[in-house]
Amino acid sequence: MFKNFWYAVEFAERVARTPTAVVCLGQRLVLFRTAAGRTVCLSDLCAHRGAALSGGTVADDCVVCPYHGWRFDADGACTKIPANPPGRAVPAKARVDAYPVEERYGFIWVFLGDLPEAERPPIPEWPEFADLVQDGGSFRAVTGEFLWHSNYERILENGCDIAHTPFVHAGSFGNPERPEVEDYTLDETEWSAFATVRLHPPAAKGLWSRLYRGSRTLTERPPVTVSAGWMLPNLIKLHVRLPLGNMIIYDTNIPVDENTTLVKWVALRDFFTGGWADANARKRVLKIFREDAPVVDAVRPELLPVDLAAELHLKSDLVSVAYRRRRRELAESGWQVGPADTIGGDVPSRDAVVIASPGRRTVPELARAWAQKSRDVGASPPANPEARTNQDEFAGKDTA
Repeated sequence: MFKNFWYAVEFAERVARTPTAVVCLGQRLVLFRTAAGRTVCLSDLCAHRGAALSGGTVADDCVVCPYHGWRFDADGACTKIPANPPGRAVPAKARVDAYPVEERYGFIWVFLGDLPEAERPPIPEWPEFADLVQDGGSFRAVTGEFLWHSNYERILENGCDIAHTPFVHAGSFGNPERPEVEDYTLDETEWSAFATVRLHPPAAKGLWSRLYRGSRTLTERPPVTVSAGWMLPNLIKLHVRLPLGNMIIYDTNIPVDENTTLVKWVALRDFFTGGWADANARKRVLKIFREDAPVVDAVRPELLPVDLAAELHLKSDLVSVAYRRRRRELAESGWQVGPADTIGGDVPSRDAVVIASPGRRTVPELARAWAQKSRDVGASPPANPEARTNQDEFAGKDTA
């Protein structure tokens, strides 16, 4: 799992004034909107006693902790501690991480990392969203989600894998009689890689048979041009060019943890653009996931090997090989989520992931907000835990 990227974590229409909990990269986040409609993303971990802020409410554009009523504003600063007597200051260290947010393509995008704005990777371009039917354009969109019990990188590779289609999807849109993958040139950038090939689909059935009224046999069906690829950190794009138009699917594969992935997807089409075809469009996307999931869930090892030579690769695997090389570069750059991003407790299985936000570079009090770090990064408790008294903290002063 990698930090320092923009993650599409939730559908925008689901985020309102009530706090919404999401999990990404093993970290719990809370989303809510201010009265003016601005979306806020904070770490879902109160700095006081670790309560989930998402279980609270929103008041005066602050999220109110359900445990002791502490209020945190859009920048993560605590603005009120109800237990404090009048006139007692809020400790400067009473803060939580606040993450940059963008609303785009119907999703809430959150930047999980501490890079300054000028150094952040871009949000990927989804150009079809400038041409939606509801805005007078060509594409109609439907959305949905699917929970996998697999690592997101295995799912990412599966979505870009051309050679699995005739076998995993045989009988739906895969043709086991034509499994060969033609050679292709990789279309690669710093943040993405795509392959475009021609596939030979099976005989059409149901609603889609209307596309091929005069060519229902395999020999009569023309090949279909398909582009599939990844966009960092966790996105898949599939573009199928059918005789009557384009079908495009975007997946955001949200890493809940290393072995659980919540996929939120949007499928666009510029044919059959009436609402009467929406249910069929959703059904077909979910059918793809239900065919893929049992195979990918059973893949071992669950995580991608670090060594490129650990698994065999063919020329048809160029897209996934490009991803593995890029992920190795990112890991060497220190972008992999690790022990340094964990707040450690006495029980390791109950540690909390809190990825440093940009505010930690500019707000010293936030950088020191968590005194206890995971033992895995060399932190250790004070030699004499009783040496620091609680008098200053009781007085509401910052003891950092």
